[in-house]
Amino acid sequence: MRRADRLLQVLQILRRYRRPVSGAAIAAELEVSLRTLYRDIAALQASGVPVAGEAGVGYVLEEGYDLPPLMFTAEELEIVMLGLRMVEGRGDAAIRRTARDAVAKIATVLPEGLRDGFLDAPLYAPPPCELPGDRIELVRLREALRLERKVEILYQVPDRAPERRVVWPIVLAFFEHARVLAAWCELRQNYRNFRTDRMLEMTVLDARPPRGRKRLYAEWRRHRLEENRIRDVETNSGEAEGCRAAG
Repeated sequence: MRRADRLLQVLQILRRYRRPVSGAAIAAELEVSLRTLYRDIAALQASGVPVAGEAGVGYVLEEGYDLPPLMFTAEELEIVMLGLRMVEGRGDAAIRRTARDAVAKIATVLPEGLRDGFLDAPLYAPPPCELPGDRIELVRLREALRLERKVEILYQVPDRAPERRVVWPIVLAFFEHARVLAAWCELRQNYRNFRTDRMLEMTVLDARPPRGRKRLYAEWRRHRLEENRIRDVETNSGEAEGCRAAG
């Protein structure tokens, strides 16, 4: 790889992260020595690129740097198209329309040599099983996520009476068999998952959660990791007990 191309790749890697990334990780991805990577970082800094950090700590591209957009590679375009095809297959009507608009916009700005490969990418995203219908407007739920608003829902689990809940939306997941909102539930005072097809009513409230969605997302991730760890420990303990009993 030419040095100029490698310097652009270093910037591209740094653009992925909001937190410092180690020199060793960058060097490993570029398949160069750590010494070469340090020289590249020094060259970028000398040319005025605001790369902050140092050896042994990590590097980060400071906010506000106007890096010119880089052209997609053919492989990157295939992955973009695969993602858009998956979104189109699993999203609601508004998301499907937006995905098609995104395809058209990307294709318009691509050079001719890449456009056909993008539109005819040989990666197939099988459509999911037929998703249950929603009574609520998903576009309003996504808006609540963007605006960081509380949401009041009338939620019904099968064979139970409907319950009215006020929740703090965190993330909307598009699974193969259902769409699921992860949120903090004021009634249960804990994180809960809510299938959108079981929401009988939904109202976006003016009130904001006391913590921002970014912080809520980080807390929710830690909660999930801890739940998974406990589940793994219990599973392993059960298997060990079964082995002792069998022995």
